[in-house]
Amino acid sequence: MASSLRELRQRRKSVSATMKITKAMELIAASKVIRARQTAQRALPYTRELNRAVSALATHASVEHPLTTPVKQVRRAALLIITSDRGMNGAYSSNAIKTAARMRIRLEQQGVEVKRYAVGRKIINYCNFRQLPVERSWEGFSDAPTYAEAHEIADALIADFLTPYEEGGVDEIHAVYTRMESMLTQVPRARRLLPLEVVAETTAAGAHEVIPQYEFEPDPETVLDELMPLYVRSRVWFYLLQSAASQLASQQRAMKSATDNANQLIESLTREANQARQAEITQEITEIVGGASALAEASAD
Repeated sequence: MASSLRELRQRRKSVSATMKITKAMELIAASKVIRARQTAQRALPYTRELNRAVSALATHASVEHPLTTPVKQVRRAALLIITSDRGMNGAYSSNAIKTAARMRIRLEQQGVEVKRYAVGRKIINYCNFRQLPVERSWEGFSDAPTYAEAHEIADALIADFLTPYEEGGVDEIHAVYTRMESMLTQVPRARRLLPLEVVAETTAAGAHEVIPQYEFEPDPETVLDELMPLYVRSRVWFYLLQSAASQLASQQRAMKSATDNANQLIESLTREANQARQAEITQEITEIVGGASALAEASAD
């Protein structure tokens, strides 16, 4: 009985130490997700105005550009997959990987070869374990990306997109990221990044937004050459920020669940330890009473 009581106390102590860790991780994730959402909000005005300029240029200037012109037959596509660098964030990474797998299957069923571009150690380790080839990979910034990293990823994708197919280039680029709908809902999404599909923005009432009149200098072709890379970088930046906020929200929720479970387990172990202690005391009293009775009988004899 004493051994069982000692074991219960050790388990309770171990679970308590684990609960302190999960609680700390929950608080850290909660503070980080606030900053991540604020960063995403600050980036929105720039992204919105850039989208408006690109929409105006694509709508009012009859200019063909390699980044906006789809090929007649897609033979090879790039698939950018964004996951986390670490675990303990629930199903965040696995959901993104499953979405990417469905996207890959859909492309391959259309006869398209797929090249993987991985962001985050989770997708990198996943591909390495299954011996899947990865064209380019980036890691170490999944929960706090910077524009410089988005710049590097976007430029690598653009370079491969502009490379001829015969030299290993791609005809399309797709991205899988996780969009943060709320603190409780994070949805993995697959989007085509290149060739660009410029869609006119709409108002809340559903009407098309009136695009301001722009004057393009020195000419639309030169402006388009400058805007297209900026547009792609802003999209990759948006994907990274959304994924980072989603990862942190998922981690906060997972750590809260782990903390609650640990607290319930501690309460259960405490009850078992109390019961074991009571049984131990009862056993000791019984032994003492039995010994006293035996001594009294011996003295009487």
